[in-house]
Parts: sequence; C-alpha cells; structure tokens
Amino acid sequence: MTDRSKLPYRPCAGAALFNAQGQVFVGRRKPRTGSAPDSFEWQMPQGGIDEGEDPREAAIRELHEETNVRSIAFLAEAPDWYSYDLPAEAVGGGWTARYRGQTQKWFAFRFTGPDSEIDVLRPAGGKHKAEFEDWRWEDLTALPGLIVPFKRGVYDEVVAAFRHLVA
Repeated sequence: MTDRSKLPYRPCAGAALFNAQGQVFVGRRKPRTGSAPDSFEWQMPQGGIDEGEDPREAAIRELHEETNVRSIAFLAEAPDWYSYDLPAEAVGGGWTARYRGQTQKWFAFRFTGPDSEIDVLRPAGGKHKAEFEDWRWEDLTALPGLIVPFKRGVYDEVVAAFRHLVA
C-alpha cells in the first residue's frame, strides 16, 4: 500500500466567475459511477494545469471546457496556492492514484456575456465532455457550504481572497 502522504499534489487552476450582481458561477457535478445520490457537489470550474502551462491560462481553458464561457475580464489572482488531501474513499484510478490531492491557484473573472453563453451540457459545442449537469449563480460566502467537506478549507481561502470583489 502506498503512503499517500509521500505523494505530490496535482497542480490545478480554478476560476471564480462573477456576474454583474457579484454572484459566482457554481456547477453541479455530474454523478460519478457508484456514487450516492447525495454525493453531488456544487463547485466552481477547476482542473489540472498541463505541463508548461501558465496557471491563469489553465484557469481560462478549464472555464471554457466546463462552461463554454469565453466572455470574461480578469479581476484578481488569489495570493497563495491552496491545497487539499483526498480522503481514502475518493481515491480511484487516474490522477487520484498518483497524487495525494491538489494544490490550486485561483483566479477571479467578471463574466461579460449573456447567461445564454453558458452551456454546461455541451461545452464548446460538445467538443468537451460535460463536467456539470446544472449551474446557477450563488453568493460567494455560500460556496464553502456547497462543496464536499474535504475541499471546504480551500473554498474558505478562495472566499477570503475574493471577498473584496463583492464588498
């Protein structure tokens, strides 16, 4: 058995997308095979940073791949990288077997397009696999209560980093 504490963190970038009213995009993740009906989570777009990729560019790419959104203006970058460890029940194949969790760099963007631009079911016209089954605008301070518990600390940090954008 692998000592997970000796594994590295997977580099990841996240996008906090704010609308004109100061609310943030959250998507409801599609259920994973074998997951319980109450294990759905709401989260902001995020994903792995490719080798040599700039973290901000990765956040923009992930935002498009998961939401179809291209109409954005950069607002802010979180000052630090935030990390979480995966609990044993979340470890499976793929990247979760090679990393102990993720270390994430977060960026805030203003959404400058119409809501009709958002398409979580067929992002990029279906070029990318849907990560979400639904979406909504939510108050920034509500986000930690919507995410799975092992990611809550990261979301607390993201809320603190971007709170000034909705003050």
